[in-house]
Amino acid sequence: MNFTIKIWRQGDRNSRGKFVEYKTTDISPDMSFLEMLDAINRDLAKKNEDVIAFDHDCREGICGSCGLYINGRAHGPQRGVTTCELRMRHFVDGTTIIVEPWRSKAFPVIKDLVIDRTAFERVMQAGGYVSVDTGGAPEASSVPVPKANAEEAMDAAACIGCGACVAACKNGSAMLFVSAKISQLALLPQGDPERRIRVQQMVSQMDEEGFGLCSNTYACEIECPKKISVAHIARMNREFIRAKFF
Repeated sequence: MNFTIKIWRQGDRNSRGKFVEYKTTDISPDMSFLEMLDAINRDLAKKNEDVIAFDHDCREGICGSCGLYINGRAHGPQRGVTTCELRMRHFVDGTTIIVEPWRSKAFPVIKDLVIDRTAFERVMQAGGYVSVDTGGAPEASSVPVPKANAEEAMDAAACIGCGACVAACKNGSAMLFVSAKISQLALLPQGDPERRIRVQQMVSQMDEEGFGLCSNTYACEIECPKKISVAHIARMNREFIRAKFF
């Protein structure tokens, strides 16, 4: 397979960026998108040119670091996959593919396709944890949790913090990410003692980081590689109102 790849190149967060065009040939349809970028970088390295900077780690759809904006969609054209899981067979041979970093005020570009996601980390530091000293690990099933709550908490915990929800939202909102982390703990007994202060601190930090507000377009749910439901945003709103007024 052959492609024309237009990639955003930017030296650092203070530099002006631009699209640079690369030609790729003999790309295997079974290659992942990141492996295709690796092939471009090998060619650039052979020419002693600056290779394309992009984030990656596990390449198994777990770590959430690989997110790219591909042809106008977060993580590319396939639903329910991360960029590292996307295969080149999902593109038409001979076409042009446009690759950009996440576009958000809260996610400044570090270099090329690498963005600074530490805003998410600060939101988690504000309250996305259980601080009660529980001692050693409890025996299995010693704390009764309703099955429906456990399953919903696990669904929320599937969020990998990749930032696709922010990239897909026209307002740059992080409410799907934050609500998933709040739901994950609010649904379990271990998270109940701190649920009121948790939601207030995490929402406050989210606003401080410059993320936008939700306008219910559901783009975040569509582009989320783990298919996190916007129902968690409704729970976060209920948690916030309860914490403020009850």
